[in-house]
Amino acid sequence: MNGSYRRLALAALLLALVVVSLGAYVRLSDAGLGCPDWPGCYGKLVGVPDQAHEIKAAEASFGKPVEAPKAWKEMIHRYAAGLLGLAILALATMAWRQRQRRRPWLEILLLAVVAGQALLGMLTVTRLLKPVIVTSHLLGGMSTLALLAVLVLRDQGTRRGPPKALPGGLRVLGAVALLAVFVQIALGGWVSSNYAAAICADFPTCQGRWWPEMDTHHAFTLDRELGATASGALLSGAALTAIHWAHRLGATMVLLLAGGFGLRLLARGETRIHGQWLLAALLLQLGLGIANVLLQLPLPLAVAHNTGAALLLVTTLAATVRVFQRSEARHRYTMAGFTRQFQTVR
Repeated sequence: MNGSYRRLALAALLLALVVVSLGAYVRLSDAGLGCPDWPGCYGKLVGVPDQAHEIKAAEASFGKPVEAPKAWKEMIHRYAAGLLGLAILALATMAWRQRQRRRPWLEILLLAVVAGQALLGMLTVTRLLKPVIVTSHLLGGMSTLALLAVLVLRDQGTRRGPPKALPGGLRVLGAVALLAVFVQIALGGWVSSNYAAAICADFPTCQGRWWPEMDTHHAFTLDRELGATASGALLSGAALTAIHWAHRLGATMVLLLAGGFGLRLLARGETRIHGQWLLAALLLQLGLGIANVLLQLPLPLAVAHNTGAALLLVTTLAATVRVFQRSEARHRYTMAGFTRQFQTVR
């Protein structure tokens, strides 16, 4: 691909990180329903009602008071997401025009994910922040970020010359660590969408116990409304505790798997830089998570924790992609060498 494509892909990747952070800010500042409709806000596609007659008409039509600050937060997030969608559409168009050279399957997949994100964004508003929809919307944003990262990394390849052999187990460890990070992001989204982050105010214990009282059945029932069980009863504190504690257990698994992967990368010269970035992102995210518990979720730290999750996902993905790229390059080099030797014998 040409330089314009690479620059646009990198810009889209950075914009996706901004959109993920904005989405967290909107959710954590209770502005997710700042606009009661979609895609506009109180019937306006551009801006929010700010004139007296506009506010009066909007409140009469939608039956709720206009909260301009929250509405603006939501609309800025939508504008950024819309700009990201246009950037991905442009990438897909450029890739399609070059389809004779390389199949544009990744760009087409990105378009499909963005379309799904738009649908989830609408359902988030119309279904009044239903946890499974809010969490799915978060995972869609993280998937968009990850796919754009793959797009950027795809053309970088490996250094010239025969690459050093990498242990086969390193690829397995990378793939498992990447999966663990994604599952942990899902658990974090479930904590956030159920407002369960503050249920445990101490660390490393929860409510002064290593194994607090938990209700895992109602905690992980997906088809239910916010703050309620599937039958409509109030969601108990034990269920919220189970949600929070599962996220902590997931963090332990990520520490072991991603940390072990990072240390393995750090021990090898050709992958040391990826190990450094991965371990730095992991330690930053763990520190932010602990600080959020002990300081009772100050908004800047809570948003930073979401952004840290995105950075950890990208650094783990980049390291895993690089390991796979080097392994494939080594395989091609070996096969090429075998072919020349075989022809010599013949």
